[in-house]
Amino acid sequence: MDKFTVLTGVAAPLPIRNVDTDMIIPKQFLKTIKRTGLGKSLFYEMRYDPATGNEIPDFVLNKPQYRSATILVTGDNFGCGSSREHAPWALLDFGIRCVIAPDFADIFYNNCFQNGILPIKLPQSEVDKLMDDANRGANARLTVDLEKQEIHGPDGGVIKFEIDPFRKHCLLNGLDNIGLTLEKGKQISSFETSTASSRPWL
Repeated sequence: MDKFTVLTGVAAPLPIRNVDTDMIIPKQFLKTIKRTGLGKSLFYEMRYDPATGNEIPDFVLNKPQYRSATILVTGDNFGCGSSREHAPWALLDFGIRCVIAPDFADIFYNNCFQNGILPIKLPQSEVDKLMDDANRGANARLTVDLEKQEIHGPDGGVIKFEIDPFRKHCLLNGLDNIGLTLEKGKQISSFETSTASSRPWL
């Protein structure tokens, strides 16, 4: 997966609590096992008029200033509901690399790290500040520095965030579970060679 080091981009405000994974990517789009192509259906029921299929202009990601957003600032308990990994796939395919909220559902939170998305938990008061920044539209550019664990606002303010050191290492180096396994490639090969010699009947 792609490394996450420093991200500078437009932040979109989504001040909604308890956004579940069916809201992020509805069940009718779960037939695919590909990680691409889901971005157009992200927040489908909020983005499109069910009668016409046309975009709803007032939805944040349909507004011109937020169409290229890479950061989402949202409410408490984001990603609750089912464990579908399609939810972070859809966010990533749209272009979202970082989600900032007071809290996340555990499975969704873990799935984000496995797909190169940085989920940041902050106190509500600090999320409120970033939500205000995000409401500035295209001027709402934030910089998220994972190495320094800092968020830099458009006015120069800095907010520190916490992250598990192992998860930080994986994101900085673009390592999912497969990547972590491949890091041990030499040891695995050595073990297989010695096993083949000592136990040829296996």
